[in-house]
Amino acid sequence: MPTSLVADPNLDTAASRKRFPVSGEQVLLAGLCIYVLVLTILPLGRLLVEGLQPGDEGEALGVLLDTWTGRAVGRALPNTIVAGLASTLVSVVIGAVLAFVLRLTDLWGKSALIFLAMLPMLIPPQISALAWIELSGPSSPILRALALAPPPGTTNPLYSLGGIIFVMGIEHSPLVFLAVAAALGSVSNDLVEAARVSGIRPGRIVGAIIVPAVAPALTAGAALAFVSAIGNFGVPALLGIPGRVTLLTTLIYQRLNGFGPSVLGQVAAIAFILIGLAIVGLAVRAFLVRQVPTLDRTGEPIRPFALGRWRLPATLVVWLVMLVLSILPLIALVAGALVPAIGVRLSLETLSLENFQFVLFGSDAIRRAFANSMALAGLSALICAAAAVPLSYFAIVRNHPLAKALDMAAEAPYAVPGTVVALGIIIVFLPPIPLLGFSIYGSFLILLVAYLARFLLLALRPVSAAFATMDPALDEAARVSGIRSLRRLAFIAAPIALPSAIAGAMLIFMAAFNELTLSALLWSTGVETLGVVVFFLQYEGNSPAAAALASVVVAVTLLLAAIVDLAGRRLAPGAVPWDVR
Repeated sequence: MPTSLVADPNLDTAASRKRFPVSGEQVLLAGLCIYVLVLTILPLGRLLVEGLQPGDEGEALGVLLDTWTGRAVGRALPNTIVAGLASTLVSVVIGAVLAFVLRLTDLWGKSALIFLAMLPMLIPPQISALAWIELSGPSSPILRALALAPPPGTTNPLYSLGGIIFVMGIEHSPLVFLAVAAALGSVSNDLVEAARVSGIRPGRIVGAIIVPAVAPALTAGAALAFVSAIGNFGVPALLGIPGRVTLLTTLIYQRLNGFGPSVLGQVAAIAFILIGLAIVGLAVRAFLVRQVPTLDRTGEPIRPFALGRWRLPATLVVWLVMLVLSILPLIALVAGALVPAIGVRLSLETLSLENFQFVLFGSDAIRRAFANSMALAGLSALICAAAAVPLSYFAIVRNHPLAKALDMAAEAPYAVPGTVVALGIIIVFLPPIPLLGFSIYGSFLILLVAYLARFLLLALRPVSAAFATMDPALDEAARVSGIRSLRRLAFIAAPIALPSAIAGAMLIFMAAFNELTLSALLWSTGVETLGVVVFFLQYEGNSPAAAALASVVVAVTLLLAAIVDLAGRRLAPGAVPWDVR
């Protein structure tokens, strides 16, 4: 065949470039740049500028210094550090012990116990706090039945710094559990068998071989629990505000709620402290993750130690602990929703579905909140998943420097506390948008913008895990054949990443459906969210209605989590955050 009749893909590409000087790949990368830079980098950068403004008399860093030396920060900062460190200790004890027990022993019902260990991670912070309030207060149906409830009229003991520490410690314990469980899964059984053959007892094997192998992962999980604790808003809001215990996250909320945008510089200065604490925690975690030893995972994982005659009592003890930590608060939450009013003892005579009827059918605000949360969660999930596939493709498969930088930048809004993200969004989008001439502050759009910034990472990581397992030869062969990058993305890479993208979208839907921290600072009348409504129902004293709405939200969340878990079993390890394979 004459060579002149053979199609030359290079000539075709060159001709197309003359007709279209900007390629589709460049347009797509430009769109991803706008997404990440405008929604993530710009808000945090503007927050930095706002907090570094001069004082009223022009003194350098005046707003920052005045805020940091104020009495309010002087009270909130020690509370935040103490709560963060102490709750991290609680998380380490619970998470590490459960990981060792469930990974290294032959307890009965381990699959169900692992689910219960992960349950606090799936329940939103404000609902966790509400569930524990219902369990521990004077009206607690469970403690009343056991004659252990506080005397009527007394303050709930959880309305204190100790209560905040306790509930946050339980809530963040799955982060430690996941880190330790994953590390235990990397330890080869050959090491343990060699020690057993040498006559070393199981206790010494755990202490001398297994604990040192997982110690860096344990500490890294603890660092992540600390970062989560200092950025937690739901628990300190529901437990700290009634107990007059102020943390930095609630101080920001109270300042903005009381004085509005006029104190943006002050709250930005407070946010700097949260950012600094988060950076310290994340830096410790990053350092420790690098210290995790590279172990041979080709061998058989550790076989569980046989408990023998202690198997039954150990199983009963662990089930009792999980019942108290994970099940009883939810039972108390539902029970609190089944009484007609606060203080009424639950019985067959007083049992009522009025609160569920109210939250499902009797309130326009709650109906709007359901609609808003569903819409925000759905749009956030779809948009973030759609952005994650091309961004991960360019970063992982194509190894594009710009895409890799954008991938790293997308971590910032999820790494820093949500309160900080909300403040940056307010500062950027409070003024009218250039060229458009209107502001989206107080509208549905500003909530969507904040969610898109905050939750992009939840879609990126599952998709990146899928592309990391993709054979690079597939893309390279298509490129050599003259197939353009966007067609390779659409017809080769996207189908491979689709299951992981769907899993990431469902994770985002779960997180956005229950979100409170961003919404508490950005909502307005007409654009309420479920997290905000639960918070204000409890804050205004209507705890039975709050419990009913929270129970419905928990049921939806657990259903979604079950679907994600089933889908995650078909995906690569790391696609679902609670996967301990």
